[in-house]
Amino acid sequence: MAKCGRNNRCPSELSLQDIQEKRCLFLSESIDYIRDPISYEEFFSRYLLPNKPCILSPQVTQLWKSRNEWVTHDGKPNFEFLEETFGKVSVPVAICDQEEFCSHPKIQKNFADYLHYWQEFISRDYPKSMQCLYLKDWHFTRDFPDYKEAYITPVYFQSDWLNECWDSEEKQTDDYRFVYMGPKGSWTSFHADVFHSYSWSANICGQKRWLLFPPGQENYLRDKFGQLPFDVTSSDLPSTCPDYNKLTKQYEVIQNPGEILFVPSGWHHQVWNMQDTISINHNWLNGCCIDLNWKFLQKSLGDVQKEIFDCREMDEWHQQCQIILKSLTGINYEEFFNLCKTIAESRFTELKISKYTEFSNLFKDHSMPSSKLDKECPTSVQEKLLSNHFLPIKSNYCHQKFDLHKLKDVLTKMLQDETLQIKSQVDNFLKDFDVLEIELEFAKEHL
Repeated sequence: MAKCGRNNRCPSELSLQDIQEKRCLFLSESIDYIRDPISYEEFFSRYLLPNKPCILSPQVTQLWKSRNEWVTHDGKPNFEFLEETFGKVSVPVAICDQEEFCSHPKIQKNFADYLHYWQEFISRDYPKSMQCLYLKDWHFTRDFPDYKEAYITPVYFQSDWLNECWDSEEKQTDDYRFVYMGPKGSWTSFHADVFHSYSWSANICGQKRWLLFPPGQENYLRDKFGQLPFDVTSSDLPSTCPDYNKLTKQYEVIQNPGEILFVPSGWHHQVWNMQDTISINHNWLNGCCIDLNWKFLQKSLGDVQKEIFDCREMDEWHQQCQIILKSLTGINYEEFFNLCKTIAESRFTELKISKYTEFSNLFKDHSMPSSKLDKECPTSVQEKLLSNHFLPIKSNYCHQKFDLHKLKDVLTKMLQDETLQIKSQVDNFLKDFDVLEIELEFAKEHL
């Protein structure tokens, strides 16, 4: 088998056990602050693989259009520009003073009307007599596809299977790219992100306070019924959570304008806006966490089955469990398989296309032309990245190989699940997977 042209071990050769061992190493007293640019491969090794949070400095966001046009010279939201440019759409708004199913209930509101409310809320000094409203989960890029380069996804987060899968749909109606806007005092209740995906959150203006809990620590915050709290700062928790005294690790982060926080898979958190704040957020997942996403789905299905175990004799019980699973997590087993299948097919296609052209050159020289990066990151970061052979871009053999290995690992684990109702689909695809791997290795050996 041909090898990657490196003296040290290529990340594409890491096994699932290697990744799990890296996750066990993270026990830090604070969260890293990355002041100066680092290479993608260093970020991959230090943060993605270990499932470790970090903060990126404003260097990464300083050239974003949103940081210049959406913000006034004194760092406040530019209400006039926002209303003139985007004011006619309807946006989702959470009512922070109310609780509904352990979250804040949402309403739809005209964006211009929301901005008028926000300005009045500020002018009246954020009174408790007025509702505290938080614009959340706005699919901004979907609503304004022609407003180019509001932001550029940092290269560290570009291996994004979730949004890649959505973008591949012919009738693409959704994504996991969001804009948040809210006044001082607005907040998000305690939660972990959808599917236990990663998230990144960039402050366009304003300041946020985060409380983050490593995976497993949230279990000490469950009440006697196993429910997680709505507000992790509630004074009732010591008396209502039987294992509260076992809580040993949590991190507080103050996120300033321009900074980006990387939140790893399964890290529960609660967030407050300390100032009038605008942020851009993505949920995303990739080969570094796909096994964690699968474990989360398995556990969630187990919880569903336990809840409706008394009904197991009903017709199509397993199908009903999948319906409930989707309603609770946003995805079921078949959709998870289809996501993995879509990404795997894309990777094989990309490598096939390149195997007689760039593919052959890639094994000889892993550097990539600067034109590939011009639109992917600020100029100040490019120099660091150009020498990196493991960039998450099309036709990069090593990163595609890593993705395919992790997809095969998770699909193999999926096939071992006794409750899986689509075994034949997964099994057949894994057989096709093996054939395609052989074809690619043969092509590589004969370049």
